[in-house]
Amino acid sequence: MFKNLTKQEKAWVLYDVGNSAFTMLACSLIPIWFKSLAIGTNPGQITGDQATAYYSIAIAVVTVVVALMGPILGAVADHKDTKKIFFTTAVALGVIGCIINGFATNWVLFIIIYILAKIFYQASLTFYDSMLNDVTTEDRMDQVSSYGYAWGYIGSCIPFLVALVAYILGPDMLKVISGFLSRFIGFTVTGVWWFLVTVPLIKNYKQINYVEAEKGAVAKAFKKIGGTLKKIALTDKKVLFFLIAFFLYIDGVGTIIDNCINIGTDLGLNTVGQVVFLLATQVVAWLGSLVFAKLSTKYKTVPLILVCIFGYFCVCIYALFLTTIWHFGILAFGVGCFQGSIQSLSRSYYSKIIPPENSGEYFGIYDIFAKGASFLGSAVIAWVKLAGGSVNVAVALLSVFFALGFLFLKISDKQPLKNKA
Repeated sequence: MFKNLTKQEKAWVLYDVGNSAFTMLACSLIPIWFKSLAIGTNPGQITGDQATAYYSIAIAVVTVVVALMGPILGAVADHKDTKKIFFTTAVALGVIGCIINGFATNWVLFIIIYILAKIFYQASLTFYDSMLNDVTTEDRMDQVSSYGYAWGYIGSCIPFLVALVAYILGPDMLKVISGFLSRFIGFTVTGVWWFLVTVPLIKNYKQINYVEAEKGAVAKAFKKIGGTLKKIALTDKKVLFFLIAFFLYIDGVGTIIDNCINIGTDLGLNTVGQVVFLLATQVVAWLGSLVFAKLSTKYKTVPLILVCIFGYFCVCIYALFLTTIWHFGILAFGVGCFQGSIQSLSRSYYSKIIPPENSGEYFGIYDIFAKGASFLGSAVIAWVKLAGGSVNVAVALLSVFFALGFLFLKISDKQPLKNKA
């Protein structure tokens, strides 16, 4: 599959392989390790429901910070020869944070370091997504974006298997190694993999679309973003309604990814079984992304996104009936079918309807809607849990966001394209 890609496209796809390792760890073992440190009766420890709520709040903090930072960083990075610098810095700090996370010995320090690492990880994605306009052509965007997610899912399994073995050997399972060593191995292998697979993009990326740098770049970035938001709100209805739709449906996607292990553990399901099913989900997501990449050469992007949204809506409703590990496996399979495709097609579609020279700024705005949505989703789960409700109901409530997202995307599709000739 890689033989059909250019050198720049391959390097760009490989970063998805690198950062997906951290994503996989974040949605599987990190919540387990956090709860192993947090839950208990010792001084400073908390209950299971409190741990779930605090973890969701931590994710919400990350999303808000990155949403506020994204447009400014993106606008500044649109200047000539700056995007690579910002991207490399974010990756380096994210990798360092990931490795240091393995040294944390109490839950407060653990979650603080994790928040910082994830902030830099999310910031790197703002720059990475905006690079798509530079590394490929418009007619190949759907395909290349889908390949990124597809190979990211399958590639992330390699370091994750090492982390999983370390977890199994740890105190929660075989008790061969200490909890500290188990976490250290998992975080270190993930961080090193993330960095090594990123090197080709750092070496080969060339910024083609840019705006000329000016004095007072940050102050002007604020002013420019305000103008762009006003333009989108008043004249570019296609982008406006797409962003509203994206804000709504990506809420469920991000929330389910960030809280999937919390969902299973709250239901008392076997943690190893959950992780094994999530590993299998990576393979399903890989195949699903490749299928939609193929479909994108024959069908328009919007109908394919609508199929993914409907699939996620069904997954949320199914969560009401989730009680066993096998039910969890079916849920994970359903998520895997659409997880990569809904994200990759949204990313490539947005790239097509925005001005390429301002892609960093526009993807910063895109991240406001993406991260704002994740904030709401995590807040819903935290609210339901703190109110004593079940996680099944919390996930089912996310179906409302998918239904509204479906509606607004259809409205967006009917609007004329403003940004390109």
